[in-house]
Amino acid sequence: MNAPQLLVLPGSLRQGSYAHALARHAAARATQLGFGAATVFDLRALQLPIYDGDLEAEQGVPAAVQQLQDAIQAHQALLIVTPEYNSYPPPLLFNSLDWLSRLSENRTAMKPTALMSSSPGQYGGLRALNQLRLFVQGNFQMLVQPQQFALGRADQAFDAQGQLQDARAEKAVDGVLQALAALTNQLAR
Repeated sequence: MNAPQLLVLPGSLRQGSYAHALARHAAARATQLGFGAATVFDLRALQLPIYDGDLEAEQGVPAAVQQLQDAIQAHQALLIVTPEYNSYPPPLLFNSLDWLSRLSENRTAMKPTALMSSSPGQYGGLRALNQLRLFVQGNFQMLVQPQQFALGRADQAFDAQGQLQDARAEKAVDGVLQALAALTNQLAR
């Protein structure tokens, strides 16, 4: 059996985003923890308009949404890394998922999925993780594993090379990735 491929979706627009740093770190670790490869997907590059039912009725679903679905389908597992804004994932991530939900065929059902978050606050985006979990399970029927990670005080968590400085945080990231690889392999049997 070939090692599964992981798609990593960081949900932030901001340059210097802690979610991007955590996503890059997790992608780099993934190949050492059971994945054959990890690809970080840039949602910003899709340049999706704000979801609007009138726009969809006039122009249909933007072609870029199919790129996102194709990327999800081409990988055996998904890791979504989100910042937290006012207790929720940011508009970029929810808007991309809103558009994805408009495709007529759901190719995300039972996709092994893990969630991580980052925030300068002490809880690390935990409230956003809870909202995101409900959203992707309810709307996409993704198989979201119970293991998740919320990186608190993310503004102090990385060194100049983008590596996590805290051994406990590193262990938690590794644990989430190992659990996701195991779940993905189990479902592939």
